[in-house]
Order: sequence, then C-alpha cells, then structure tokens
Amino acid sequence: MEILINNEFPEIKIDTRNIEQQIGKVLTSLNCNEHEISILFSGNQGIRDLNQQFRGIDRPTDVLSFPQVLEGELEIPGALVLGDIAISLETALSQSEEHGLLFEEELTLLLIHGILHLLGYDHEISDQEEERMRSKTRELFSLIYPGKKLADTCNF
Repeated sequence: MEILINNEFPEIKIDTRNIEQQIGKVLTSLNCNEHEISILFSGNQGIRDLNQQFRGIDRPTDVLSFPQVLEGELEIPGALVLGDIAISLETALSQSEEHGLLFEEELTLLLIHGILHLLGYDHEISDQEEERMRSKTRELFSLIYPGKKLADTCNF
C-alpha cells in the first residue's frame, strides 16, 4: 500500500506520519492493502479551484474525491491506484468545532468519507445509500478512535 500526502497549505500543520498510519488501518480493513492513494491538503482557495474545475461549483468544500478506476483499463503490475482525495484544512479546522471533534479527528473523518467515495459509496444517490455510507463511516472512525462517538449532527 502506498499513501502519498502533499500539504499545499503549510499554514496549518498536520502529522503526516499519523495520517499514514490511520489511513493504512482504514485501507487494510477495507481489503485495499494493494492500493495506492494520493491525499492533497489545501486551503479554501485551492479546494474552491478544484471544486470549480471538476464539479462546476464555485465555492470551497471540505473534501473532494477523484476515483482512478477506468473502465477497460489494462492491469499494470504494482499497486492499484484507488484515487485522489483533496481536503481543505481551513474548512476541516472550522468544521471540527461544529462537529465537536479535535482537528485530527475531523481530518480522519474527512479522509474516511473520501475513501468511501473512491470505493463507490455515494450518499447522494438515495436514503438507503446515505445510511449505508453513514454506518460504514462510523464503523471505520471507531476503528481509529475506539469509544469516540460521532454526534448525530455530523452528517457523515
């Protein structure tokens, strides 16, 4: 498994080693040990630009996911590329307060959310899919933070 992390917003410090360990646990529990994932941390302007470019939405957001599985793609030896996740550290910091989480916990929550999107989960399809994703998110969050419950007001 390969986890690539790039912080383009150094104004907010992150513990990349801890993030790698946590995401490694999540990917292992999802049977994605042979996959590669790329994580970009940015500020609100950086994620706003990505949101505009790829989704046509001109505003910042918390997390974006870009799956890399292409139909008809030839298998290449080595790690399978799961995809890319982009997170706004500024938004994560403000949301952590709203969700009653530490900043590190919020980052983990957003990464789990992004990974599930890479695996095809989509809370916008139906109420059933939203509940399936919400349940899996809580299960994976508990794996990293045993005993820590997410508030009901947290929509993930």
